Amino acid sequence: MPKEHAFAIEDALSSQNRAASTLPHPLPPERREHAFSMRRGEQVIAPNSRESRTAHAVSGEFGYLAKPTRIPSNLRQDPPHLPVLDRALVDAVHCLLSMQKPDGHWCAELQGDTILESEYILLMAILGRDQQERVRKAARYILTQMGDHGAWSNYPGGPVEVSVSVKAYFALKIAGHCADAVHMRRARQAILKHGGAKRCNSFTKFYLAALGQFPYSSCATVPPEMMFLPTSAYFNLYAMSAWTRTIVVPLSIFSAYKPVRKLPDDMGIAELFLESPFKRRLPHAPTKRWFTPDNAFLAIDLLLKLWEKWGPIKVRAEAVRRASAWMRAHFADSDGVGAIFPPIIYTIISLHCLGYARDSKEMLYALKQLDDLMIEEGDMLRVQPCHSPVWDTALALNTLAIVGRVSRPVRDGPGEPSYKRTLSCRRAARWLLDREVRRPGDWSLRNSHLEPAGWFFEYRNGFYPDTDDTAMVLMGLARSGCAWVEASAKRERIPAVDRGLRWLLGMQNKDGGWAAFDRDINRELLTKVPFADHNAMLDPSCPDITARALEALGQFGYRPGHPQVERALAFIEEKQDRRGCWIGRWGVNYLYGTWQVLAGLDAIGVAKEHRMIRKAARWLKDVQQASGGWGESCHSYEDPSTAGQGPVTASQTGWALLGLMHAGEAHSDAVGRGIEYLLETQGPDGNWEEDQFTGTGFPKVFYLKYHNYRLYFPLMALARYRAALPFTFRAHSVRPERETQATQHYELIS
Repeated sequence: MPKEHAFAIEDALSSQNRAASTLPHPLPPERREHAFSMRRGEQVIAPNSRESRTAHAVSGEFGYLAKPTRIPSNLRQDPPHLPVLDRALVDAVHCLLSMQKPDGHWCAELQGDTILESEYILLMAILGRDQQERVRKAARYILTQMGDHGAWSNYPGGPVEVSVSVKAYFALKIAGHCADAVHMRRARQAILKHGGAKRCNSFTKFYLAALGQFPYSSCATVPPEMMFLPTSAYFNLYAMSAWTRTIVVPLSIFSAYKPVRKLPDDMGIAELFLESPFKRRLPHAPTKRWFTPDNAFLAIDLLLKLWEKWGPIKVRAEAVRRASAWMRAHFADSDGVGAIFPPIIYTIISLHCLGYARDSKEMLYALKQLDDLMIEEGDMLRVQPCHSPVWDTALALNTLAIVGRVSRPVRDGPGEPSYKRTLSCRRAARWLLDREVRRPGDWSLRNSHLEPAGWFFEYRNGFYPDTDDTAMVLMGLARSGCAWVEASAKRERIPAVDRGLRWLLGMQNKDGGWAAFDRDINRELLTKVPFADHNAMLDPSCPDITARALEALGQFGYRPGHPQVERALAFIEEKQDRRGCWIGRWGVNYLYGTWQVLAGLDAIGVAKEHRMIRKAARWLKDVQQASGGWGESCHSYEDPSTAGQGPVTASQTGWALLGLMHAGEAHSDAVGRGIEYLLETQGPDGNWEEDQFTGTGFPKVFYLKYHNYRLYFPLMALARYRAALPFTFRAHSVRPERETQATQHYELIS
């Protein structure tokens, strides 16, 4: 293990505390003494003592407490589980540090459902390359993901999902699986039981049409003429979410050319339709009422089909030219258009339609982006939806900084303690700073006054920085002490952080919340467009990102009373569920949203007694399971009554514990039981097992498994809990085989 893998990861927390001391105190003088008069049993803890700092570390980034915190009298002596807790922390930190790349970043596998492998095989069939060995490898992986119901789901243990299952079945047939095989018969029966291939979504039907199994006349029209519409129009390219935009532009070329490759009958899927697929039909069934937005857009779709047939050829050619130019322009500074799987696939098909040769630089570029997403292991191949290095690195940096709260300070000599950054954190921070966005992107069209800044999710995606990654990076830099100019007497922030804060504040929506990639992409009427059935046409404000923005702002002294903070608080209060929880847009689901909101409220100094916080804490306690852990299924997006219910996972247990501790419940029985669950389920390598998908791509449609979530969040929870205990971290608590390593790596590198 490299020397820099210090098990005591303390990242300049003293500098963070100094930053707090320069901020105006939110409590009047007569309340400050009361607020910091904490008791340990019957013993009063002095306001600035080590015990005081330790006890209030978990209560807020700057330790602002609304009332005295009592540490239970049974914690006057080291509790029996303390050595186990310290060993668990050390093992988990070693595990995390062992995953760091040589240049300082982290990037864990990102897993989706089998549409990724299926669409790869369908693409190869469209290009006439379906005899490649990689196709057979991907098919083997698809077969391993078949559910007990005989078909495929969009998350482990989920019900049959028709589009996912039809694409998987079709991919297996293309790869040579016989329709009479037992597994194929089971899949076919399950698909037909759920309505057959006719029930597929719009994007699946385009694949079927390109391979001669479905008519383009029954697909939703995606007209390239949308490139002519000005941004002032109600419906225009920039009124859609960023990810939809990157899909729709290349798809419009695909839709205009309507390529078809005829397959042999034994490779087709006619058996998946309950009636002839070539019977004329609308893209989806109309509503019973005549005058509805759905029916209006179906009528527009019919008019667009007439335009395609009778409209001027020159107009269509110019529309395709503009779409092609937009698509190719977005190759710059990007791991593919949008740097995500769906537009990468449609880009390849569009280049194929436009006549680009296999060895053209454009086609080679697009194919390389797809190849980079593949993981080949033995005789199987799986495909990632994208890479997540910025997100993973920012989360790892935040985790190490939080772990640092429980390690020992090092003195340089006379004066206050200086908590040195480790080399690991320095390298991570440097890697993140090198990836700051400094170019205009799609977001600039609505925000021309904002200087380019922020961070994206992937290795390269310069057109699309997002508020979530930007907030997480800013928090990591602040918590690790890397957000400020070194040796600056005035605590000056580094330029990238100042730019990031301005950009983040500038991206707030009119309703007070924050969305992911753009401002005010919330025109609900657009969700009725026939090709909008991926449930992600818009990018509206959501509680989890809004709260993460607040959590980031809290690291830099923003507090209630600031106009933008007040607007965000009003948005969050409005969105709280009557049960006390918040929905999670980017994580599953109410557990994710509730944790993140509580973290954000804590970071900006909202009192723990606030009714929002108390309701949320009660809800988290109510949904704790008998094992002591927490879990929630993706099904809660379909049925909100199942919020907080599902298989227990390490990541969701971590979220719930963090949420409760942010709500001032560090010493509650619920938190104690949750900590015990994590200690009991930690593996010998310091990590936790987790099979469930706890990340969200598009609710109800596409979910994700972040392979390091099972490590980041339990480790954060254990560290915050350990920081709340008024006992010195014991280096000798490490397992015997790691005692020598722990001693060697204790050195903190400046």
